[in-house]
Amino acid sequence: MNPPSLPDTPAVAASSLYTNRRVAPLLALGFASGLPLALTTGTLQAWATVDGVSLQAIGFLTLVGSAYTLKFLWAPLMDRYTPPLLGRRRGWMVLTQILLAFAIMAMGALSPRESLLPLALIAVFVAFCSSSQDIAFDAYRTDVLRTEERGAGAAISVLGYRLAMLVSGGLALVIADSWLGWGPTYVVMGGLMGLSVLATLIAPEPDHPARAPRTLGEAVTGPLKEFFSRKGALTVLVLIVLYKLGDAFAGSLSTTFLIRAAGYSATEVGTINKLLGLGATIIGALSGGALLARIGLYRSLLLFGILQAISNLGFWLIAVSDKNIVLMASAVGVENLCGGLGTAAFVALLMGLCDRRFSATQFALLSALSAVGRTYLAGPLAPPLVETYGWPTFFMLTVGIGLPGLALLWWRRADITRLDRTE
Repeated sequence: MNPPSLPDTPAVAASSLYTNRRVAPLLALGFASGLPLALTTGTLQAWATVDGVSLQAIGFLTLVGSAYTLKFLWAPLMDRYTPPLLGRRRGWMVLTQILLAFAIMAMGALSPRESLLPLALIAVFVAFCSSSQDIAFDAYRTDVLRTEERGAGAAISVLGYRLAMLVSGGLALVIADSWLGWGPTYVVMGGLMGLSVLATLIAPEPDHPARAPRTLGEAVTGPLKEFFSRKGALTVLVLIVLYKLGDAFAGSLSTTFLIRAAGYSATEVGTINKLLGLGATIIGALSGGALLARIGLYRSLLLFGILQAISNLGFWLIAVSDKNIVLMASAVGVENLCGGLGTAAFVALLMGLCDRRFSATQFALLSALSAVGRTYLAGPLAPPLVETYGWPTFFMLTVGIGLPGLALLWWRRADITRLDRTE
């Protein structure tokens, strides 16, 4: 099941995982990856709302981010072609970061009320460049990290990404509303994006750069041929869909449940989700990265998967108890902590499954597949389950929904364990 391996490398001490030259730059690069998203979604919608744009027009702005779900279509181009400077991965990262910096600043020169169409078109370009940066960044992270660093690399990337979402999705609204106004705020965000180029310049090249596909045809078909030539490839794809499925079901309606069924105010839910939830997710991801280096990928996936499933019982406890803000905060904190643990191991799994010749395309395809359960299963199926069985039984069912993924993980344990010996 594993891609071709190179000789093993010495294990890195857990205490130095987050400070070594391959992992540390991923904090800033993760920040650069997360910064543009809110600027083309929630923050842009807030700007349009304040500017008096019609609700129908604001609804169409949700289409701006389509590039994020379609990025696997042009990922083979980024596997095949190498920019003239900084190599196959960093070259694309610098190019997209420079384009993003100027495009985000250009958004600040327009107004939703007066120039909605040109602003939306630039936002589409920003989303395209941002998703392209994600392709290159995911491939770079996959290529540069050694086996024992994958969990830490995933965790610190998540930290940078979440911090960027706070800056562009939360702090930007405060700056725009209270200090600078919307246009100058976008100019500032573009400047921050431009600074990310420095992180790419100091980030190291992979120890063993893989050969790029020789033709575009090989870049398109090679990733699929290589992956499906592995023993048990189909079951691994099913595992990717199922591993976080129980978590996805529980999270799909959690805000609605807390406000509508449990009786908490939007302010209470928003504060706890934004602050405690975010903090718990970051702690979970960082802890997961360190633990993965100690106990290995398979045992991490199994342990964190079990904790993910059990943590859903916190919502069941809320559903059968009287309103209690401490109980709600504890349940949300534990659920996000366990989700962060699982995310670190899961992203490490996706990196381990990629062949470095095709890591841009394979990671884009695998990450798109991982969203299938959340988008096409949890979203449509959770509401009828709640209506049929009620909230307490629904959250009990989410624990059971997580079990098939764990069973499949146990079945493929030998193959997953071998990924720990892949460098």
